[in-house]
Amino acid sequence: MGWFRKYRDFDWVLLGLLAVLSVVSVLEIKSATAMTKFHGFDAQQVKFLIAGLVVMFVISLIDYHQLLEIVPWAYGISLVSLVAVKVVGTKVLGARRWIKLPGGGHFQPSEWVKLVLILMVARFFWSRVGRPLSWLDIGKVFAMIGVPMLLVLSQPDLGTSLTYVPILLVGLFFGGISWKQTLVLLVAFSVVGVAAVKSGKVLKPYQVKRLTIFTNPGDDPSGAGYQILQSKIAVGSGGVWGKGTNQGTQTQGDFLPIPYTDFIFAALSEEHGFIGAVGVLLLYFLILMRLIQDAQTAKDAPGSFIVMGVVAVMMFQITVNVGMVVGMMPVTGIPLPLLSYGGSSVLFSFLSLGIVMNIRMRRFVN
Repeated sequence: MGWFRKYRDFDWVLLGLLAVLSVVSVLEIKSATAMTKFHGFDAQQVKFLIAGLVVMFVISLIDYHQLLEIVPWAYGISLVSLVAVKVVGTKVLGARRWIKLPGGGHFQPSEWVKLVLILMVARFFWSRVGRPLSWLDIGKVFAMIGVPMLLVLSQPDLGTSLTYVPILLVGLFFGGISWKQTLVLLVAFSVVGVAAVKSGKVLKPYQVKRLTIFTNPGDDPSGAGYQILQSKIAVGSGGVWGKGTNQGTQTQGDFLPIPYTDFIFAALSEEHGFIGAVGVLLLYFLILMRLIQDAQTAKDAPGSFIVMGVVAVMMFQITVNVGMVVGMMPVTGIPLPLLSYGGSSVLFSFLSLGIVMNIRMRRFVN
């Protein structure tokens, strides 16, 4: 009975949707890597998912108000971990983003930082409920998110650094930013952004090219435009019903780059067609709607913000990844939540969803 009382308000519908998405992930990774040197990644993904589920159930039992109390310490540790990546991190394909763990595993601190920032910004605005948002408040939030964002950008990891932006936007929105302040910020960042890109000091030349080549990938079909062209071919060749599991010419022919992470949606679309792609997008829609409902029923402002912060990050990642796959957005290396292969990404997703469950389970607690 004690176990039942603890978990009677657990969102079992959401858990069911996550389970279906996780099964799709494992099956698609198995298919996409069956004839490559990455064969067996599906078994590793199962381990990540099981670990994520355990973490989700554990974190759901810890009152999120206690997490808000200790999050400044977590923020400090997260900055130290990002600096540690620069010093002792493992370098792969020119980027230093991971710290090697005992036993051969790797940990990507930038993924964990997303959750810390959601909690940190929720705590910040919770302390200012009922007060007008001043320029000093805005400056503090920008600094809070800007410091880890610049550290991640220097790894370089443009994709993950961009996922911090929706946390900032949700924070400012819930914090009560005025239209005048919004307009001033838009103008200021438009000017600064253009100047920064032209200077070449913030983004490297290849990053700028990746952000612009998607408009006409044919200009560099064997270079910066290659990934987008192959992805569009894979998606288009899937037709309505797809070519079938293990039958994708672009995926199994090794033309589609990293089909088990960044371009897993392209691999799925080639093998299962328009129907399969829409089915996955419908799953995401149901998950997001369920999360928004949990935000609406949260008992206090920080609870609502935390859930909406999770929604914002997930929606951003889904939009950018799917947009990238169909050639409507630049290639930024942002994974598809709970579908792409990767331990750090999976654990972040389940950690954040565990806190959502935490908030839901306490909505009737005084």
